Amino acid sequence: MKKSVWIAAAWLCSLVVGTAQQTEVLPEASEFKDPDTRIWFNTYGNIRISKRLFWDAQTHFRFKESEDTPFIGQIAQIYNRHAIGYIYDKKTNFSLGGVMRINFNTDEDSTDRNVVPEWRIWHQYQFAMPLYSAMIYHRIRIEHRWTQGFEENSNYIFRNRWRYMFRAKIPLNNYKLETNTLYVSPEAELIMQSGKAVVGSVMEDLRLTTTLGYILTPRLTLAGGLMYSHGQTLENPGVFKQSWTVRFHVYFSPDIRRVKNKLPAIHFDD
Repeated sequence: MKKSVWIAAAWLCSLVVGTAQQTEVLPEASEFKDPDTRIWFNTYGNIRISKRLFWDAQTHFRFKESEDTPFIGQIAQIYNRHAIGYIYDKKTNFSLGGVMRINFNTDEDSTDRNVVPEWRIWHQYQFAMPLYSAMIYHRIRIEHRWTQGFEENSNYIFRNRWRYMFRAKIPLNNYKLETNTLYVSPEAELIMQSGKAVVGSVMEDLRLTTTLGYILTPRLTLAGGLMYSHGQTLENPGVFKQSWTVRFHVYFSPDIRRVKNKLPAIHFDD
């Protein structure tokens, strides 16, 4: 009996010690990692399908610094984000779709896998409001994501992302956001996360961006800007990651409807 008690006590102590070793100790004060540098090339397509529906087609190529090359160091992620959107009115739209993200292992000393997929379901609610000559946008995006580490046979973990973005588009050489208009776009986005794997690291990212854009035609806009971001690491909520990201964007919005469906309804009624 005594022997069994001692064995049970030893097993319990080893379990507690092992658990304690796996738990990160919070620092006395928040610690910020040195910022890394990145560059993103993004395309955003809003392809009109019908009077109310559109196809939201996004592709992102994201690079992260390496030891020898800042910004364009090595490929880190490739995004394919798609959804079907619904136009409620001129200032309100909703979207629902999926994401396939390819993650590349950027740790040059790692012996783990080089590539793993990540899957997401996302829905978005966007509201626009005019303010003098500018436009103000409020965007709420909710993502349900399944992520996997680069270790062989690592399990998927499930997390939710809760995102709110405030953005303004302010024309610089015109009174309206129309063809041949140069605009500046300040933007702030807060990304929170939840799930069993998220103990204290609820603030995944805070992104602050300034973008300069040019409207070539009503169907095509080019833009570029600089983003600073920081957020808690998943491993330790007391340690924050940081990054500086140069972003380039192409916005295109073709209309694949038949010509008669593009005309205002009044042409069929009078």
